[in-house]
Amino acid sequence: MELKEDFLWGGSLAANQIEGNWNIDGKGPAIMDYVTSGSYQKEREVTDEIEEGKIYPSHTGIDFYHQYKEDIKLLAELGLKALRISIDWSRIFPLGDEEQPNQKGLDYYHDIIDTLHMYHIEPIVTLYHYEMPMNIVKKYDSWMNRKTIDLYLHFCETVMKSLKGKVKYWVTFNEMNHIDPQTENSDLFTYMITGIKYSRMENPSQMIATMSYHMVLASVKAVALAHYIDATNQVGCVFGLTPVYPRNCNPINVINAFQEMEKDYYQIDAMTQGKFPSYKLAEYQEAGIALKITEADQEAFHMGKLDFIGINYYMSSVARYTGDDDQEETIFGNVQNPYLQTSEWGWAIDGIGLRYILNYTYHKYGLPILITENGLGAVDTIGENGSIQDDYRITYLQEHISEMKKAILEDHVECFGYLTWAPIDLVSLTTGEMKKRYGFIYVNKQDDGSGDFSRHQKKSFEWFQEIIRENAKQL
Repeated sequence: MELKEDFLWGGSLAANQIEGNWNIDGKGPAIMDYVTSGSYQKEREVTDEIEEGKIYPSHTGIDFYHQYKEDIKLLAELGLKALRISIDWSRIFPLGDEEQPNQKGLDYYHDIIDTLHMYHIEPIVTLYHYEMPMNIVKKYDSWMNRKTIDLYLHFCETVMKSLKGKVKYWVTFNEMNHIDPQTENSDLFTYMITGIKYSRMENPSQMIATMSYHMVLASVKAVALAHYIDATNQVGCVFGLTPVYPRNCNPINVINAFQEMEKDYYQIDAMTQGKFPSYKLAEYQEAGIALKITEADQEAFHMGKLDFIGINYYMSSVARYTGDDDQEETIFGNVQNPYLQTSEWGWAIDGIGLRYILNYTYHKYGLPILITENGLGAVDTIGENGSIQDDYRITYLQEHISEMKKAILEDHVECFGYLTWAPIDLVSLTTGEMKKRYGFIYVNKQDDGSGDFSRHQKKSFEWFQEIIRENAKQL
């Protein structure tokens, strides 16, 4: 028994991490254009202006803006059936609040979609992947202002109408669940999602709750809009989901782990159950947080339910427990699992965690799931013969694909695609590095600015190519 014939083997990319050319052909400055490079040891810096002598990785990306035709041809050779891209809001509306779009921006994305179709690759389009025009942050205070919802919907409507008939699968937001109004957040994560650093928020709990609510509301309205524009549109939202395990079977540790993991699910509840969850409103009330929810909002939640759920999965963690002070901390503030190995960047490698999160999410909602990101960031070296032997990436992906198949074929989870992050090397979001590589295709760009941007296939390229072929043979 194998996967369905129309299973979407593919990859995911984000405009701010690949396109480069941040200020040409009418594109306006976006929030990630003000984020410097960093490393595992040094957090990326957010600057108010573009500062001389600092490196801003989004300015160059991997020059996908000029090389997309060659890159898509390579991805077709790899055998991809789908490619998830994001449309940079600031290429379509440079300031974010114009009435008329930048035609050069629309033409660029039309040509990408047409090229994908030429190679029989299904386009999946993300509408917000950390690419808010900076003007919206400065003029409207980002997602604090309900006007931003209207501006986002105008952007969505423009793109959806322009690409009607060319794109079937849409994603409203990417990983906006990584900010929590009831805990302390990092400057980088709050900035990436909202354009505002956590340290600059006067009342962070209230501000994050308000902005999160407005993004959830914008998402459900975008779903309804997409269905109105084209009834065949399938619309999802992507969430970064991380299984959180208890340290042991002590009931207090079990309930703590459950509550920690559930923090990532209230937005999915809101987008699938027809209303903003009452338990979250009760939590907010206890914390002194107030949301303004109108009758029109309530109708929007009812009308804009998701068609599918996108899951970005990379790692699992262990919930904090009494006496864990000497334990290594994970990127999201929990502790490392001693039973698992970690990547060079401290991310726990846990294929079974993918099976777990697929089951957990599918049982909660019963909606089709698309794995929208999964991959290993690692340092790749070029051998004397020019080859790149990334067996560690093959091992990682093989483990996760095996557990995904168990979830689908043994556990009967309805999962219709597996998209790797990323099929080609790009700028790492969390560190801004190029040396943290994910792709099957090596991009000759280095963190010191050197490199000719040439593309080279890694060992994993041929391996993943065969994975896709073998699936086709079984059908």
